[in-house]
Amino acid sequence: MASVLYALGGWAGRHRGRVIAVWLLLLAAVGGLGVTMAGPVSTEFSVPGIESQRAQDLLEEKMPEAAGGVARVVIAAPADGTLTSGTARTAIGESLRETARIPGVVHVGDPFAERTVSADGKIAFADVQFRQAADQVPGSAKDALVDTAAPIRDAGLQVEFGGTVMEPVTEVGGPAEVIGVVVAFAVLALALGSLVAAGLPLVTALVGVGIGVLGVQLVANIVDMTSTATVLALMIGLAVGIDYALFIIARHREQLADPAVSVEESGARATATAGSAVVFAGATVVVALAALTVTGIPFLAIMGLAAAATVTLAVLIAVTLVPAVLGLLGERLRPRTKQTESRTKQPKTGRPPRTTWSLAWARTVTRKPLLVLLAGVVALLALALPAQHLRLGLPSHASQPTSSTQHKSHDLLLKGFGPGFNAPLTAVVDTGGIPAADREKALAELHTALTEVPGVAHVDQPVANQDATVAAVPVIPETGPDDQATADLVHHLRDHKDAIAPAGATLYIAGSTAAAIDVSAKLSDALPLFIALIVALALVLLTIAFRSVLVPLKAVLGFLLSIAASLGATVWVFQDGHLADLLDIPSAGPITAFLPVLLIGVLFGLAMDYEVFLVSRMREHYEHTRDAAQAVTHGMAGSGRVVTAAALIMVAVFGGFVFNHDPIIKSIGFALAIGVLIDAFLVRMTLVPAAMALLGRRAWHLPRWLDRITPDVDIEGTNLPQPATDTHTQAHTDTDTDTDTDKATTASPASRQPRIPEPAAQHD
Repeated sequence: MASVLYALGGWAGRHRGRVIAVWLLLLAAVGGLGVTMAGPVSTEFSVPGIESQRAQDLLEEKMPEAAGGVARVVIAAPADGTLTSGTARTAIGESLRETARIPGVVHVGDPFAERTVSADGKIAFADVQFRQAADQVPGSAKDALVDTAAPIRDAGLQVEFGGTVMEPVTEVGGPAEVIGVVVAFAVLALALGSLVAAGLPLVTALVGVGIGVLGVQLVANIVDMTSTATVLALMIGLAVGIDYALFIIARHREQLADPAVSVEESGARATATAGSAVVFAGATVVVALAALTVTGIPFLAIMGLAAAATVTLAVLIAVTLVPAVLGLLGERLRPRTKQTESRTKQPKTGRPPRTTWSLAWARTVTRKPLLVLLAGVVALLALALPAQHLRLGLPSHASQPTSSTQHKSHDLLLKGFGPGFNAPLTAVVDTGGIPAADREKALAELHTALTEVPGVAHVDQPVANQDATVAAVPVIPETGPDDQATADLVHHLRDHKDAIAPAGATLYIAGSTAAAIDVSAKLSDALPLFIALIVALALVLLTIAFRSVLVPLKAVLGFLLSIAASLGATVWVFQDGHLADLLDIPSAGPITAFLPVLLIGVLFGLAMDYEVFLVSRMREHYEHTRDAAQAVTHGMAGSGRVVTAAALIMVAVFGGFVFNHDPIIKSIGFALAIGVLIDAFLVRMTLVPAAMALLGRRAWHLPRWLDRITPDVDIEGTNLPQPATDTHTQAHTDTDTDTDTDKATTASPASRQPRIPEPAAQHD
């Protein structure tokens, strides 16, 4: 791999104009199409085969007027009045008549005729039924609905909107996300010691994100895409795009600290060494995200594939566009500090010439590695404790910002009618197997049976289609959408269908609340298979990367601890309600159903990134010296600062999304930010060197039979040629530093391999 990337990096540097032009043209083409022909995105999370979806399909087939989206208009009287006064009733009636004229509306409820007025007469609601599905109702119809409420507002009444039609659209690009990028730039400037170098990862990452996100919007014309998919592609693409460019640029500047190394040679070599780790780490992220397809959940599969495509672009940009830009900037990226003399005087012991903070930290954690391991594992398990009571669900309107109309409508319904009116269920019954003359009686029996079920607060009269072969019965539970008792009620109704449904009828329990419960159950069932697949994948990939058995096992155990701790912290904040004021969380509730699967897929890839970058430097040094203890400290000294910067950038980017108003994006951003923080600093930078110190030479052992069948990908660049030197400077081929590990240029048992042809000497 390193030899191929060495050639690719050198080619990109020599043909930098063409490479940069191709990427810019691709950005312009995809960007133009993505902006002008962006496809529609959905706010619904449906899963084929679940009971609520089967009921929805039945309604669409035989009772389409009841299958469309619903907007709920909630009206509240002022403190000194009621809705039953003449003025209020007149304003409400006028507004609802205007609502009925909106294109696509098939029914508008009358709160006074349907008795949806609270007992004190202060709060009422009217349901507006649309012909289209909720995610297909055009924005113009939603705007018209809000406008028709003008008479109600003019009468001094409060009006808010809820229901499936009024789900808010996910938006990104606010101040918090911008601050995250600014923090990332500051970290880059400190890590690279140059404002020009710090700007490069941001520019190249934005090119990849632009192509990826706008491309995803274009693909939305072909496949059903949720709004969360585009945000996830932006979030992941931006974070890994910055990190991958950072690793290559940092390696380039380390090498340029030696005046003997030419710009073109350094660019090719950085692409070969750091670029190999980028390709390998990026491949793990892509495969992990693509593996979301095994869940059997279409919206999640599309979400994973969209993010995987953006990560693929980030990798391609890192190994082509980045070396091209490095060649374009040339000597401007060479560090100004003169270190050549001190470097060349270092004895060739492989030891870092100066004590850096990463070297000091490595020596600290490897001094008593067993104690460090035990303390770290205990800390991770303590963080993981809240995950024991993890509950999955989809966010209700209670989790929307308190200033939003959706949250206000939720609070008004709760005040006027009780929590169950925010968690409506629909009993859909297929009476096709009952004689036509008996169907009306059967529906009456069903209504009575549902009313007697414990946990049911109210049951409306059945609404049947023209031939009474299908009917929908609204059921209001006693508890809210985020309450476990509501999920228990849904399961009870389904488990006792035979006793509730009339003989010859088929009963389904559906509605948005039931759909959220079904999606959560489906994802819970898919979780063990997904974890097993990820663990197996990690073992295979890391065995290939490091030609070791114990290193992959150690990496996987650390990853599982990171996942448990991250989920525990997320449950503690979002489900248990801690830090709600600080993070602007309106209401505690179940964790977003697909967050654990998404967290596992993304964090696996990122954890393997840091594992590869850290341990590959350890292995690189071990291959040259066969000193396992020194390899640990040398690897940490060589990669510690860059990995720290990369992790801080990830935390800054993900952390910016924590302050997004969308509850799904907020929880995903927090989980990924805390996950990276835990995995990078507690697991990879602390437990990994301690474990490697304990394992010693055993860490690099690979059984002979396994060694024969394991491909040699050479991500350390062992087989690279000696660097070509600048003809205007004295060559320093024996240089050994803590940051430039190009000791693949010295003879060692691992480097006696055929070499690729030497590049011609370059002139700066």
